[in-house]
Order: sequence, then C-alpha cells, then structure tokens
Amino acid sequence: MNLHKFTAVLLFISCSIFAQQQITVESLYNGTFRTKGMDALQAMKNTNQYTVLDFDRASRSMKIDLYDYATLKKVSTLIDTKEHSDLPMIDSYTFDTNEKSILLACKTTQIFRHSFTADYYLFEIASKKLTKLFDFQVQEPTFSPDGTKIAYAKDNNLFLYDIASKNSKQLTTDGKKNAVINGITDWVYEEEFAFVRAFDWSKDSKKLAYIRFDETQVPEFSMSIFEKDLYPTIQTFKYPKAGEKNSEVSLHIVDVAANTTKNVDLGKYNDFYIARIQWTNEANVLSAQVLNRHQNNLDLLFIDGISAAPKVVLNEKDKAYVDVTDNLTFLKDNSFIWTSEKDGFNHIYVYDKNGKLKNQVTKGNWEVTGYYGFDEKSKTVFYQSTENGSINRSVYKIGLDGSKKVALSNEIGTNNATFSPNFDYYINTFSTASQPTIYTLNNAKAGKVVQVIEDNKALAEKLKAYNLPQKEFFVLKTEKEQELNAWILKPKDFDPNKKYPVFMHQYSGPGSQQVANQWIGSNDYWFAMLTQQGYIVACVDGRGTGFKGAEFKKVTQLQLGKYEVEDQIDAAKVLGNYSYVDKTRIGIFGWSYGGFMASNCIFQGNEVFKMAIAVAPVTNWRFYDSVYTERYMTTPQENATGYDQNSPINHVDKLKGKFLLIHGSADDNVHVQNTMQMMEALIQANKQFESQIYPDNDHGIYGGKTRVQLYTKMTNFIKDNL
Repeated sequence: MNLHKFTAVLLFISCSIFAQQQITVESLYNGTFRTKGMDALQAMKNTNQYTVLDFDRASRSMKIDLYDYATLKKVSTLIDTKEHSDLPMIDSYTFDTNEKSILLACKTTQIFRHSFTADYYLFEIASKKLTKLFDFQVQEPTFSPDGTKIAYAKDNNLFLYDIASKNSKQLTTDGKKNAVINGITDWVYEEEFAFVRAFDWSKDSKKLAYIRFDETQVPEFSMSIFEKDLYPTIQTFKYPKAGEKNSEVSLHIVDVAANTTKNVDLGKYNDFYIARIQWTNEANVLSAQVLNRHQNNLDLLFIDGISAAPKVVLNEKDKAYVDVTDNLTFLKDNSFIWTSEKDGFNHIYVYDKNGKLKNQVTKGNWEVTGYYGFDEKSKTVFYQSTENGSINRSVYKIGLDGSKKVALSNEIGTNNATFSPNFDYYINTFSTASQPTIYTLNNAKAGKVVQVIEDNKALAEKLKAYNLPQKEFFVLKTEKEQELNAWILKPKDFDPNKKYPVFMHQYSGPGSQQVANQWIGSNDYWFAMLTQQGYIVACVDGRGTGFKGAEFKKVTQLQLGKYEVEDQIDAAKVLGNYSYVDKTRIGIFGWSYGGFMASNCIFQGNEVFKMAIAVAPVTNWRFYDSVYTERYMTTPQENATGYDQNSPINHVDKLKGKFLLIHGSADDNVHVQNTMQMMEALIQANKQFESQIYPDNDHGIYGGKTRVQLYTKMTNFIKDNL
C-alpha cells in the first residue's frame, strides 16, 4: 500500500468531517436554527398598511407596529406593553371593522388544538384608552361590523357586550359542559373542520347567526391527568369515534335589537354537519355549508335572515368526499367565488348570486393551493398554485373571466403572499429546501421585487459551519409503475462505493405533503444530524397524498393504509436496490398518521424494514374520530373489512424487526388507548418491542425538556437498531 496516498486520503476525510459542525438534539430546540420572520403579520383592510407584533427580548415587552406597504417604513406604534404596566404580553390581536380599536388576547389558556380562553383588553387607538373587558376569561370575542358591540362565548353560552354602556347581555342560557354548546364548536368540529367560532355577525350588525351543538348523545372519553398530585384527576370530554353518535347541530339567527331568536329549518337533513357559516354581502342573507355524514354531498345554503328559510344555491357531489372550502368570497353584487376539485383538480369558480355558474376561472392539471383575494376595480383574482410542479408554490393573478394570467413569483420554490388592501403590493415569503425564508416587498403589477425586508442571511452564514446536506428531489418509480415525489439526504462525505443504512420518514395522510421544496424545520435538522452519523434519510409521498389531483389523492378511499403502505414498502425496495444502500438496514419513522404507517410497514413489510418508530399512532381506525375517519372510510358498520384489514393492531403477529412505540398519556386527539391496545396485542403475540409513554403530554409531545429527551431516545434507538 502507498503510505503517502493513505495519509492524504485520511487527511481529506478528517478535513471533510471537521469542516462540518456537529448538530446536537439540544440545538434542535434551543433556538440555534431559528429563522427571523414577521410575527402576526396582518394586512389592514382600510389603509394600504400592515401590522406586525414585535417582541423585544431585552425588555420583555411587545408592541404592535404599523407599516406602510409602499415604503415599508414604520408609520407608528399602535400599542407598546411598556406603556401599560397592567397589560400582560400580547398573544394575538384583532381589529374592529373601522380599524380604530383592537382586541388584545393575553394570558391565553389552551383548551384543544385551536381553542383557548384568554383575558381580553379593548384598546382604542386614537385615545390610547385601554380597558380590561372582564375579570374572567372568554372565548372568541368578535366585534360587530359597526364596532359598537362584541359577541363572545363563556361556559358554552353566547353573550353580547355593549362597548358604550360596558354591559353584557346573555343570548343563550342552556349551555352546559358535555351537553350543549352555543356558538363554539365541539371537539370533533374543531379538530377536523378546523374552526372554533361558530357564530357570525350580519353585515349590518343587526343579526347574529350561531350553531348550537347538542352533545348529549355523544359518548364520553376520559383521560387521567397525573401531574404531581397525590391523586390523578380525570378529564372527560365528548368524543365521537367512527360510527358513533355525533352532536346534533342546529342553526339559529338572533335579532339583536328585538332580542328574539329564529331557528333555521334544516328538517330535510338527517345526521349532518354544518361545516361553515358566513353572512353574505346582503344583510339578510346567511350562507351555510351543509354536509351529509358521508361527506360526499355538500349543499351551499342561502338562508333568509328574516324568515330563516333556507334554499340550496349550490350542490357538490363526489364519489369519495367533498372538501369544505374556506375560499367562499362574496362580491359586491353577492355573486361569489368558490373553489372545487370537481374537474379533478382544485380550481377557482365564480357563480352568480343564485348559484348559476358564470365561469371556471382557472383550469389545468395543477392545483390552486391558496386563494388570496379579489380586486373589484380590476376584476382580478390573486391565488397560489402548483403550476411550477407539485412540490413548489407560485403566486399568480388572473382576470375573473380567466384571461390575462400573470405569474407574479420570480423564483421556483415555495412562494406565499400577503396582499395590500388595494392589491398594489404584496409581501412575498419565499424559501426552498436550501434557501432560508426571504421576505420581500413586491409590486402586484408584474411581481417585481421592490425591496428585501428580511433575508435570514445571518442564519445562512451560521449554517455554513454545519455544511448541511442538501435534499435531492426526484420522482421515484416503483415496480408497480407508481411515480412518487421523493427526496433523499446523503452524508456530506458520501462515498458511492460504500453501503449505507436508510432511515425513511413519512406522514402519508390524505391530502398531505412531506416532499416540498421549502425551508427546513426541526425534523430536517434532526435528519441532517443523522446523516452526520452515517445514515441516508429519505422521504416518499405515496398515493393518497395531496397536490397531484383528486384521483391520486382519493385512490385510498375505503381502505386507508392499503396503498400507502404498499407504496412505502415498494419505495424501500427501490432504495434498497441502489448500489450504495444496504437493503438489510432500512428503517421507517412517522408521527400520528405517519405512526400508523410506520407500524403497518414494520409488520406488513417485515422482510423490508429492519426497524420502525411510531409516535402517537392510530392503531385501529375504530378508535379514531367520526368526521376524519368516516370521510375516507365511511362507518365501521358499513366497511368492517376496510377498517380491520388495514389497522396495524391486526398485523402484530408479523413483527420481526425492532419496534419503538411512543405516546403522550393525555393525547386528546389520538388517544393513548391506541398504543395501550397495540401493546397488549404485541404482548399476546409474544413480540418484543420498546415503548415510551409521556405523562400528561398531548398529541404534540413537547414542553420543558420533553422534545430533547424524545429525540435523544429515538436517535439512540436508530443507532442501536439500524
């Protein structure tokens, strides 16, 4: 052997390793890799300005600053907590319609994923007068459009606060925990329809519509909360599992001045959801999106605010399910913009006030992924889409008639826009998998960058020392001819002549996306850390994931976990055949739906996967909630085989590799019952496995040192078993 040559090679390897600063689990969660952003950025509605919530770490104070869109110059500070000794830190804020007053939420107490109570303060901008509204916490306080009243919820009832007299009036009286909720969604609506405030003001401030939830028949779920007390407490809430009773919902309209309430007649519907309510631009016309329990038939109703009589304006059907849209926008004449995937891809449509189709605004084998708004004066729609490939997002504008389309994004990657009220400018947020987030001011005529606001250069400079591996995006073709988006991360000292173990990450849930060309998060830094330790990390979006059209997404209907598992196993086989991969050392990891998948893969792909980590997994679809599960599976009573054949709890006898099962004991979403019953099934199948329960942790498993301990545990498990 040539000794000099050996020394040179050794020196080169040493340099390449030492040139890469080591990532630690602690650094993932201590702010080392934090990007700078624009917190709580809100475009004003009446002036060509925007606000940002600024936090000063040195003085531990916060302020809401007002900026001019055209110049990016700060116009004023609307409020500074330093000037109000009795004002705590601001968690969130909302303006009244005239943008003369602000509601400030402080000392937020989280309830579930989106819901919270808080102390609320009313701040009048001109007079700088600050008033604490109540000596108790409330939910979802909302200004009336005329700015004279605030509707809010407390203890499952609705109230009306008069700003001038400072008096509250109770609108409902039958609210009761685990029985009746007025104007706030129940657990399953909040989680799966993703909204909390189930009331809305009419444009003339004379009426308030709200949904009432009767939870009486919904089965209860109980969790032990351990904390540090001598005896644990029990948290009990209504949770409809697949096939069980849902809340009975009803829709009501309050005449505020007359103090009378009318019930909307929804008698023609049976076992249904009211997925959205929204007043139109006509003061006496309320809209509601009503879904059948299977969620494959959606009616858009227009309801007369005086008689409370409903009529169907638009109907959408789908052989799988209809997605509820948040893009419903009423124009001046009450015609409306709507998004739908009825032609196979999600696109923008415009209908007249009677629900007659005027025009399909966007068309093509790509998806509209964000609707930004409509400029009345130029009759232009602004939107985000996948026209530059399903892993990218670009910003466009187009005429309401479908003409004069202009691409506003300059760079390929992930672009997102916040438009000024007059649609002259927008703040563009851009990133790629190798470019930290850049905020720029752009003009909306052609998308030209006017000024860079924040480019995260300091982070980019800091990251040079870490010499991070770059995601290589590609389309992976399985033996069954499925073409799937994928990325791969290789060690920086990658040697094509070596054989590497592969650690696969996925989520795989319906309509989701993990293979996206955007800036990286804490998981990605963890994956980079694993490459520093000699692992290749890969991610594949199989069938059922989103942004490639309805057919690709909805192929998993009635059998969640069948094709998705097949695709991960087939993808692992393709990776295993790469010359530089050790096919006997492939592992897989996932959280929530990804945990369901990782479990299924280690069981059903026992010849392919050496190890798996499942965090907070659904182990049996019968244990999960009605709205989500039935959207894709119908009920267990109708589709027993679909449920049972694809639930990992029924495949435990196939386990051969190393398996780590993790759950939070206070997970209100995917209950720890999933993991407990899976453990018992594994025990009775006489299978060895590792497990970790995180006491009093919810679905996110975080707080204090929890994430550091969790990711250290997972890292050690990978090192020991892959």
